[in-house]
Amino acid sequence: MITGGDGRALAPLARIAAGLADLRGWRRWLAVLLLGALAATAQPPVHALPVLIVSFSGLSILLAGAQTGRRAFADGWLFGAGYFAAGLYWIANAFLVDAARFAWMIPFAVVGLSLGLALFTGVAVWIVYRCRCRGVSDGLVLAAAWTVCEWLRGSVLTGFPWNPVGNVWIAFEPVLQGAAWVGVYGLSTLTVWAAAGFAQLAAPGTRAFARRWVAALAGSAVLAALAAAGTVRLSAAETGSVPGVKLRLVQANIDQRDKWRSDRRAENYAQQLEMSLQSPSGGITHVIWPETAAPFGVTTDPERRSLMREVVPPGGVLITGAPRYRFDAGRLVRIWNGLVAVDGSGAVTATYDKHHLVPFGEYVPFRDLLPLEKITAGAIDFSPGSGPVTLTVPGLPPFSPMICYEAIFPGEVVAPGERPAFLLQLTNDGWFGRSAGPYQHFASARLRAVEEGLPLVRSANTGISAIVDAYGRVTARLDLGRRGIIDGVLPQSLTERPLFAQIGNASGATLLLLLVIASLIFNRIKALDSKETI
Repeated sequence: MITGGDGRALAPLARIAAGLADLRGWRRWLAVLLLGALAATAQPPVHALPVLIVSFSGLSILLAGAQTGRRAFADGWLFGAGYFAAGLYWIANAFLVDAARFAWMIPFAVVGLSLGLALFTGVAVWIVYRCRCRGVSDGLVLAAAWTVCEWLRGSVLTGFPWNPVGNVWIAFEPVLQGAAWVGVYGLSTLTVWAAAGFAQLAAPGTRAFARRWVAALAGSAVLAALAAAGTVRLSAAETGSVPGVKLRLVQANIDQRDKWRSDRRAENYAQQLEMSLQSPSGGITHVIWPETAAPFGVTTDPERRSLMREVVPPGGVLITGAPRYRFDAGRLVRIWNGLVAVDGSGAVTATYDKHHLVPFGEYVPFRDLLPLEKITAGAIDFSPGSGPVTLTVPGLPPFSPMICYEAIFPGEVVAPGERPAFLLQLTNDGWFGRSAGPYQHFASARLRAVEEGLPLVRSANTGISAIVDAYGRVTARLDLGRRGIIDGVLPQSLTERPLFAQIGNASGATLLLLLVIASLIFNRIKALDSKETI
C-alpha cells in the first residue's frame, strides 16, 4: 500500500493499476486485446493520439503483473493481435473483389496475419520481462524492444512494416519532421517511451512526487523538444517548384471488380485517355496514370500503345502502371507489375518493375506446398524486379519509382548512387475499398518524403492521389473514391539530404542505443529509490 503525502496523491491510480495487473484468465486476455485495438485508433484516419497513453501505460502495468516469461509473451502477443486486427481489418476487402473464389480466406488472412505479426510484439514484451527480472525495466526498455521488433517485422520474410507506431505523427507535422533525423522507427521509439511513461504515476512505493512526474514525462518532454525543432525546421522550409514542369495526375476511380473485366477494359482505357486530354490543360508537361492503369502489355502491344501518343504533351511523356509480359513461342512465361514511360512518338523511354511483391496478392509463397491461387488476375505469379532504381525521362528530373506498397519500406525507396529529385508512387488502392487502408498507405508514403527530403508524387486509381513536398506537406490532393485529375507543379527537393537519407535506419538504431544507455542510468537512480521506506 502507498503511504505518505506524495503517495496518497497517487493512491487512486495505484489501486486502478493494481487491479489491472492482477487480472487473470479471460478478463486479462480481453483487457490486453482491447488495449491493443485501442492503440490502432491512433493511426490514420482516426488520429486518436491520446489513446496511446492508455494503451502502452496499460500494457506496462499488465506486465508488472506477469509472473512468468510465458505470461509476458502472451500479454504482448494478445496486445499485438488486437493492434493488428483493428488496424488491418480492411485487408478483407481484397478478398471480396472476387468473393466467390476468395471470401473463404478472410478469417485466415485477417486473423492469421494479425496473430502472426503479433509474435513480434510478444517477443518485445518478453524482452521487457527479462530485463525487469534484472532490475532494468521501464518505459525506455519497452520502447527499445518494441522498435527492434518493429524493425524485424519489416524485414523478416520480405517484411511487412505496415502501421509502425511512428506513423501516427502524420497528423502533427512538427513532430513528423523528426523522421528526417531518426526515421519512422525512431519516432516509434520516442512515442512508445512517452506513452508508456505515464505508468510510472501508478507504480507502487513512496518515491518522491517530483521523481514520479519526471519519470512519467521524460519521454513526452523529448517529444515536445522534437516538436519545437520541427517547428523551427518548417519555419525555415525551402519552398519552390521545378521550373518548366507541370504534372497531370489521373484518378479514374475504376472499381476493382470492373478493372480487369474483358468487356470493360477498352472502356476503362478510353476513360483514362479522355481524362488526360481534359481541358484546360494549362501547360501540362507530363501525364501520370496509376498502377496497372493500362490494361495491356504496353511494351508488347504497339497498336494500343499508339493511342497514348494523343495524350502525351509536347516534349513530355505519359507515365503509367502496366503489366509487362514475356512470351516464349507464343506462350506467356513471365509477368511483372511495371511502370512504363511513353513519349509523343509512342516509343517506350523507360521501364521499372516492382520488386517488393505482395504475398498471396501477386505471388503465392511456398507455392509447391500451398495449393492456393493469388488474388490478382492471371494464373502466373508476378516476378520481382531488381530493386530500387533512378529513372530519367524527357522533361523531368531524375526520380525514384515505387509501385503500391513499396512505399511502406523505410530506407528502401531510393537506389544507391545518384540522388533523385522526387519520389513517384503509382498505386491501386481500389483493392482496399472505402476503409482505413488507403489513408494508412498514404501516411507511409508521406513519411518516405520526409525521411528522404524528397517531394512525393502519388497517383492512385481510386485515391488518395496527391503531390507532397519534401517536408511531408500536401500541396494538392484528390480524396478517396473521387474521379478527377490533379494539375500541379513539382515541388523542389531539399538541397541537403536529411540525416536519415544519409545513413538510413542506422539513425534510429543510434537513438535506440542512446536510450538504452539512458535506461541504465535511470534504473541506477531507481535502485537508490528502492531504499526509501514503503
